[in-house]
Formats: sequence, C-alpha cells, structure tokens
Amino acid sequence: MTNRIPISPVRVRPLPHPAWLPGNTWPFRTFGIESKGSLLAVTEAGNGPVLLFVHVGAWSFIWRDLITRLASSFRCICFDAPGNGRTQDAPASTVTLQAAADAVASVIDAMELHDFTVVAHDLGGPAALAALAGKPEYVRGIVAMNTFAWRPSGAAFRGMLALMGSRLMREFNVLTGLIPWISSTSFGVGRHLDEPSRKAFRAGIGSCGRRAFHAYMRDTRRCDDLYDGISRTLAGPLAHVPVLTIFGERNDPFGFQKRWKQLFPSARQVVVAKGNHFPMCDAPDLVANAIRDWHRKLVA
Repeated sequence: MTNRIPISPVRVRPLPHPAWLPGNTWPFRTFGIESKGSLLAVTEAGNGPVLLFVHVGAWSFIWRDLITRLASSFRCICFDAPGNGRTQDAPASTVTLQAAADAVASVIDAMELHDFTVVAHDLGGPAALAALAGKPEYVRGIVAMNTFAWRPSGAAFRGMLALMGSRLMREFNVLTGLIPWISSTSFGVGRHLDEPSRKAFRAGIGSCGRRAFHAYMRDTRRCDDLYDGISRTLAGPLAHVPVLTIFGERNDPFGFQKRWKQLFPSARQVVVAKGNHFPMCDAPDLVANAIRDWHRKLVA
C-alpha cells in the first residue's frame, strides 16, 4: 500500500483559515490544489493506506468525526467540491457533476495517489466513479455510503432531483438557509455534534454553497455520458474490487443498497440502525470499525 508521497509544489497553494471555522472544530491540515479554475480545499490527516473521501453538495465537515477515528490507521484525504465549503471560487457555470469528477481526478493527480480506497457519499458516488473511469488501476476498494453509481431512473428519484434542482427551491434555500439548518440537526450530521460544530457546519454552506448544492442536483439528471462511463468501468476494470456499502436504516427510499448488491454480489453491506442520510455522522464508531475491518480482511 502507498503511504505518504510528496505533493508537487506547483499544484499546492496556501489556503487562509476562515474566521467562521474554529480550529478546535476542524483540527486538520487543509491546503489548496488548483483544478480548472478552482482552488480546491483539500484536507489530509493520518498515515497508512489511503482513503479518499468524496462528497458533493455540502462540504468536508461531514467527514470530520469519521476521519478522527480512522486517522490512526489510514491516510485520510477529503476535499470540498467546486462551489462547496471552502472551494467557493468556482464560476457558477462550472458547478456540474463532471466538474466534480474533474476535481476528484485533480486531487488524485496532485497528491500522486496510486493505491487507494474511495469512500463516497451522496453525489460523491457518481463524481468519484466517473473520475476513476480514467484511473481504475489505482483503486483498491469502494465504500459506498447512501450513494449511487448509475443513471437516475424512476419517477420518484428523478422527481426528487427535479424538485431539489429547481430555481424555486434554490432561491428559497438561499433566502432561508433551511436545508443547511435541517442538515445540521440530528436528522442530518448533528446527532453527536455540539452547538459550535453545528454552527461551523452551517457556516460552510453560505449562499454560494447553497446555490451550488441545487446546481449539482439539477445537473445529476442530465449526465448520460458520465453514467455511461461509470457503467463501463464498474462492469469492466472495477468489476472485482472489494465493495462495502453503508446506509442509514431510515434513508434508502430508492433501494440503492439492493442495487449495489446486484452489481457486486460479494459486497459487504452494513445498515446503521436508526440511521439517516449521514450514517458516518449517526454512528461514527460503528462506521469506522466497519471500514477498518473490511479493509483489513478484503483490501489490504
């Protein structure tokens, strides 16, 4: 397994620490990596086999408690997708699922990752796997958390994306901050967070981040070429990599976990009791132990 490899100094930039993010709520090293007009906020912690965490829509704070538990065993790397969190310099026209996939590829290239496991959540699933279509030989395993890797189908799934991607919902959320607020409660990431941590999470989803969230939702319905590439990669070079799926008991309305099992019959599957959309926040100890055990037995 590959441990720490020096990052090319040409691609790395300092990243100012924002006043809204107290050091004790985010105790990790964060820096900038250039990616097609954006300066991606990239965080790493720990040493060991590489775990690349990918999420699109909110920001890297969702991984904090999981990384805290895994950094003693793994080199953990996460980043904010264009328009999200501390990567808010992206032009609105570039906030697409393909741009997020390009950002994943930029992180892999800049940090010279050659043997790693991808840990994907939500829209991070298609973004990460689209990026891996060009680098399948680097991947040692896939952890899928409340995510998917195929073209959205069915009236319920596509209808949800259409609603969340609509201009009306976007402007309502920009005005009220309702979705960040709901996401910071125990229904979202906040089951085990103190109030300063909840405030920091919400602060990382300002008006630009809220607009980006809805732009990603809108774009997810219309990326046929991206999904075709993912399908070919999963059926081809990644067909036999170890897969672990982790879903919240209360948040798999479209049967994603069943679909993962159909694609990867040998996949190990974990359901977090009473878990919602962020199982790694609902039960960080359970999720960390599941990843550690699966990786030791099936990946390492």
